[in-house]
Amino acid sequence: MSGNDSQRSRTRAKDTGPPLTGTDEKATLRGFLDYLRNAVADKAAGVPEPQVRTGGVPSGTNLLGLVKHLAFVERFYFLGEEVGDWRTTMRPSAQDTVDSVLADYRKTVERANQVIEACPDLALPAPRPPRRGQAPSMRWVLVHMIEETGRHAGHADLLREQIDGSTGR
Repeated sequence: MSGNDSQRSRTRAKDTGPPLTGTDEKATLRGFLDYLRNAVADKAAGVPEPQVRTGGVPSGTNLLGLVKHLAFVERFYFLGEEVGDWRTTMRPSAQDTVDSVLADYRKTVERANQVIEACPDLALPAPRPPRRGQAPSMRWVLVHMIEETGRHAGHADLLREQIDGSTGR
């Protein structure tokens, strides 16, 4: 172990397996999405400043920015809110804190879940800002959000391990 490694607190959370979900398609998709949403939020929770907003890779990707970005993506696909500039969604402002970004993410997820639950048929279009062409189905949006959130959960795993050596879910 190098000097830097010995200074880090090495913690390993117990890994949790895939979620047990309901028997229908919507419950299964939402169960996996919620599992990934919680994984992302848990990786950012408790990380101190400035590490939570410090880029861990040359692109500048950081934990706080990942959570903030995912809140924008949730609002776009499930709540139909327009996003002016996607690049800025990954950049936390000076006023953003871990608590405020996580609270916004959790509130957004709660609102998105209400929209998902109210959808009687996953083949129906999901809410979206007016765009050319047909809006994707709720089924497509759920699968895409599992992919999007899963991708960023992996990023969050690596960033958190770089910060304090913490691994696991």
